[in-house]
Amino acid sequence: MTTTRPFTPAHWNTRPLFAYGADSGRGYSSEGDVLVSSTADGLDLNKIWDESASAMTMWNKQRSALASLISYPTTSIADAIPQTIGGDHFEVASEFGEPTGLRAAPDALILGNSFEDYDMASRFSWKFLRSASAEQVRSVINRAMESDNRLVTGSILRRLFDPTEGVNEFAHKVYGLYNGTDGMVPPPYAGQEFLSTNSHYLVSGNSAVDPGDLQDAIEQVRSKGFGINANSRLLVLCHPNEAEVIATFRAGQETNGIESKYDFIPSASAPAFLTSETVVGQVAPGEFAGLEVLGSVGPSWIVPSFYLPTGYIAVVATGGPNAASNPVAFREHTNPAYRGLRLIPGKDQRYPLQDSFFQRSFGTGVRFRGAACVVQITTDATYTAPSWAWS
Repeated sequence: MTTTRPFTPAHWNTRPLFAYGADSGRGYSSEGDVLVSSTADGLDLNKIWDESASAMTMWNKQRSALASLISYPTTSIADAIPQTIGGDHFEVASEFGEPTGLRAAPDALILGNSFEDYDMASRFSWKFLRSASAEQVRSVINRAMESDNRLVTGSILRRLFDPTEGVNEFAHKVYGLYNGTDGMVPPPYAGQEFLSTNSHYLVSGNSAVDPGDLQDAIEQVRSKGFGINANSRLLVLCHPNEAEVIATFRAGQETNGIESKYDFIPSASAPAFLTSETVVGQVAPGEFAGLEVLGSVGPSWIVPSFYLPTGYIAVVATGGPNAASNPVAFREHTNPAYRGLRLIPGKDQRYPLQDSFFQRSFGTGVRFRGAACVVQITTDATYTAPSWAWS
């Protein structure tokens, strides 16, 4: 699994910016006039503030590998998105007739994207800055970046795993995947018709993941036209606990009473091992877009991550990092100045390091309701969205 590492001193810029430390909380000018220009280990506070701003710029160039594989950046409040891929046909040309024209897709669905503003503050007294080391000050910046990663990744994953419908500030509906209860009928694909009860939130009926769970989820996604061409890849996103069980699947053998159609094949990065069997076909790579690939089962690659909840698996058709065909939209503000994680000076801008704010504005919404399927590993009859203690 790819983890987000804190920025180290090598990442920090050193351009100067004017900043002092002062304590004016009680209005005593005698203490407020005391100049705090460096940390206890001698690093100029002027530099740390500017280094922080530079670090924000670097941070915003990279998004969590997990989040980027299932989401697509946009500034749209809502989009009319066709819910199938392909479906248009050429016809035999006639000498005098006009060909049928392409028109707006009849299965296009108005999909809203939510939007919220988030922030947190860092506050240092001048006495703390006088006694603190540079690493103590920088640790606050690193904690803010780690919190931002959890916020963004967690919000995108919650949208994928939660069928609850919402509305944004312009009253556009914000959907999850097809849930079988809102009356939405998946559009036909390749001659297949679907019912309004068709859901992409399934329950396993068992207390442990079995081959049937994986096969059902794969079939739900592929039957809607996703994950079946060269520009799309099926990923099974799951916690390592579920990945360990999936790694035991063997074609023709039963797991929890369900026979597997496919073998689990370790990826190219698997430790060396002896076997009397022969692998036919291409082995999955050890890494995909910065994420560990444990192996493959049928047409899917198994991607374990501790970010994902235990007791669930998600089959996702991805076009790659930030691809327009990814199932979840990641909405940011139309004004570029309000995108990404921002570092803002506090009310007293003479001393920006003392009282500063970290701010992020974004929202989410599902773009393609059939491009993923989630299975809850439970004996319950109905699906329940996971809780996310870490985010």
